[in-house]
Amino acid sequence: MLKLFPTYQNLEKEIKQSLENFSTTGDLLVAGKRNIIKLFPVNDSLTLNIKSFKKPFLLNQIVYGYFRKSKAKRSFEYATILLEKEIGTPKPIAYKETTSFLGLLDSYYVCEHIYCDLTYRELVETEYPDGENILRQFVHFTYKMHENGIEFKDHTPGNTLIKNNFDGTYNFYLVDLNRMNFHKSMDFATRMKNLSKITPKQKMVAIMSNEYAKISGFDEKSVFETMWQFTQEFQLGIIKKKNLKKKLKFWKK
Repeated sequence: MLKLFPTYQNLEKEIKQSLENFSTTGDLLVAGKRNIIKLFPVNDSLTLNIKSFKKPFLLNQIVYGYFRKSKAKRSFEYATILLEKEIGTPKPIAYKETTSFLGLLDSYYVCEHIYCDLTYRELVETEYPDGENILRQFVHFTYKMHENGIEFKDHTPGNTLIKNNFDGTYNFYLVDLNRMNFHKSMDFATRMKNLSKITPKQKMVAIMSNEYAKISGFDEKSVFETMWQFTQEFQLGIIKKKNLKKKLKFWKK
């Protein structure tokens, strides 16, 4: 089953061909353990970004086939919601699901490819030029998301693409969209926790807290202390997971 965004109905043939020949054609962008992303140029102004989700194991085939929306369908629907609320994300184009009597076999999400200048990760890992300005604008982007009740559960360094407008302003685009919650309104703790995965650096958290307090009216001390507490808890969880993996590897020897 192929579902196309209304404004891309005229590209049905090209999209179908790209999906049918996904394994043998296209330019590889990401070869992950779980998912593969390839690029398929359509014309001078549009390149398809196609994400192939890993085939689910048997139980999840049933779950995604009968009880829960697939990751591809959620990505498509969530991108549509984001654009309706004027939150940056690559334009959704299509999604495809292949099923059997058991349930979901495979799925693909197709969106416009964004040629970005950097991701948030560069702000974390390097002394990026104009870094503080970008960081403060990113906080405005996230605040708008929060004000619209959007909780992006994978709000991590690699999932925000950044385009430089070369006039001191930047555009931000969320990717990897299949895990989101939508609220009528977001409480303070949920907002702060939503920013806990974005950087382990206290200096960056302090800048983010300062800007978030300025635009929200929240007390800056409370913003920083809460955001930093959630950040430390998240980083501690990462350390514990790494230590557990090391122990499991040791016992397997």
